[in-house]
Amino acid sequence: MPNSTDQKAILRRERLYVIILAAIQIVHILDFVMIMPLGPRFMRVFNISPSAFSTLVAAYTFSAGIVGFFGALYADHFDRKKFLLFNFVGFIVGTFMCAIAQNFASLLTARIVAGAFGGVLNACVLAMVTDLIPFERRGNAMGVVMSAFSIASVLGVPTGLYITQILDWNAAFYFICLVGLIFLILSIFILPSIQVRETALSVKDNLRNFKVILMQPDYLQSFLLTSVLGFGIFMVVPFISPYMVGNVGLKESQLPLIYLCGGLCTIITARLIGKACDRIGSYKVFRTVALISIIPVLLLTHLPPVPLFLALACTSFFMMTGSGRFIPAMTIISAVVKPKERGTFMSLENASRQLSSGVASQIAGFIIGAGAAGSLTNYNKVGYITVSTTLIAITIAYKIRKKFNLK
Repeated sequence: MPNSTDQKAILRRERLYVIILAAIQIVHILDFVMIMPLGPRFMRVFNISPSAFSTLVAAYTFSAGIVGFFGALYADHFDRKKFLLFNFVGFIVGTFMCAIAQNFASLLTARIVAGAFGGVLNACVLAMVTDLIPFERRGNAMGVVMSAFSIASVLGVPTGLYITQILDWNAAFYFICLVGLIFLILSIFILPSIQVRETALSVKDNLRNFKVILMQPDYLQSFLLTSVLGFGIFMVVPFISPYMVGNVGLKESQLPLIYLCGGLCTIITARLIGKACDRIGSYKVFRTVALISIIPVLLLTHLPPVPLFLALACTSFFMMTGSGRFIPAMTIISAVVKPKERGTFMSLENASRQLSSGVASQIAGFIIGAGAAGSLTNYNKVGYITVSTTLIAITIAYKIRKKFNLK
């Protein structure tokens, strides 16, 4: 047993690792969410429909899912740190391609490249959190890392949109590249190397091992849990900004307030949810947050023209509960995976979640139509679908909880 001094040193080291991994996650999330508030601008500048915009969003997630699936073949056969840095560099290159894009086709191509590396990068971060932080403190660590969405929303999105208003939308992606380079350098010096396997497997053995992982019912159930959550949330998320402008009556200049207010609230709730997972139990927290999340989904997708403060209250409530569900969900599934299969497992989990998110965004694009004066139609229908997926996710989580005797 380590003495108190050693324990404090261990906790400090773990805290530093979590901060760096959260910082990497912030850059990845910032690149992803920046597309959402730029939706009205893209539809105007490129003269595209809501369906075409949903394709732009889905391109990132489809690419992340497909590449993540194949990347899972080798996720546990490289040093974790080197694999993370490789994908971080590729992600920055893809984001730079977004910055220099001159038309819709080139931007779509750039989003595919960014998604190819960004999706795997996300899986690398989660795998390293699972490797470096013991289960009894993992809920809090997941809360910190998963709060990357909130921090990106509070600091990154308003800053990026402000730069966009001063210069142009391309400048927002240059900003993300610069921040990414800073965190890339820090991660080189701070993160430890984690060698999962001492000897590499042959291609044949690797494929056999991959098949074994894919055939495990517990793993498939875990993939299904986060995929259903991702599907539900991405029926709604890509169209929040266009709906707020076209239907609720917000100005494009007011969109940063959505992410600022929602992000600030989520920073607080993400930490509280993470701590509650360690103290109360991840399943109990998940069930509670998931049920509560139904309320803002229905409010948001039925919102009429309202004053700004009511619109911000609704979107903030949605962000707090929507992203909050993933903290206990990721803690739940982290108890399922075996240590030597974490990289492959997290890559497959991320791939399945990204693919389901892409499918959701594309389906939502077909359901949602363009009304008069830039308004959207049928947004309420995607809300009903999201509510249904939430109830399905609670059922899946309950089955995992019973199998692994989780609280």
